Amino acid sequence: MTTAFANNGAASALPTPPTGWPIGSYDTYEQAQRAVDFLADREFPVQDITIVGAEPMLVERVTGRLTWGRVLGAAAASGAWFGLFVGILLSLFTVGGGWLPIAIGLVGGVGASMIFAAMSYASTRGKRDFVSQSQLVARRYDVLCQPRNAEAGRNLLYSLG
Repeated sequence: MTTAFANNGAASALPTPPTGWPIGSYDTYEQAQRAVDFLADREFPVQDITIVGAEPMLVERVTGRLTWGRVLGAAAASGAWFGLFVGILLSLFTVGGGWLPIAIGLVGGVGASMIFAAMSYASTRGKRDFVSQSQLVARRYDVLCQPRNAEAGRNLLYSLG
C-alpha cells in the first residue's frame, strides 16, 4: 500500500553534493562544456562526469533606463495582446458578435494594463528607475570525474590543451 508519507524514492531527488576527483578547471561554462564534449567524442564514459560551478555570483546587468513612457508603452502593448485575446473570445461566444467585442476587449485590456503598471511604477517612487536582467554564474567551473576513470579523463583533457 502506498501512502503520501511512504518513502517512494523521494530522498534520491534531494540535492546532493557532487562527488569525484577534479580533472579540469575552467573560467567559463562554455570551456567546461567543450572539455566534456571532447571526452564524449573520444568515447570516454561521460556518465562519470559532473560540471560544478564554484563560487556562485548573482550578476545583474543593467539594460536601460526606466521612464514613464517606457513603462506605459510596455503596459499598453501587453494589455493590447491580452485584450485582443479576450475580445476574440467574446466575439466567438456572443450572438452576432462582430467587431464590437474585439474593440471593447482591446481598449479594456490596454486601459487596465496601463492603470496597473502606472500604480506599480509610482509605488517605487523612483528607487529603481532601470531595467536589468539577473544571471547566476560561477567564478570557475570544475569538471569532476568518478575515481575509477579520473586519471584517464585527466590525461585526455591534458591532450586538449
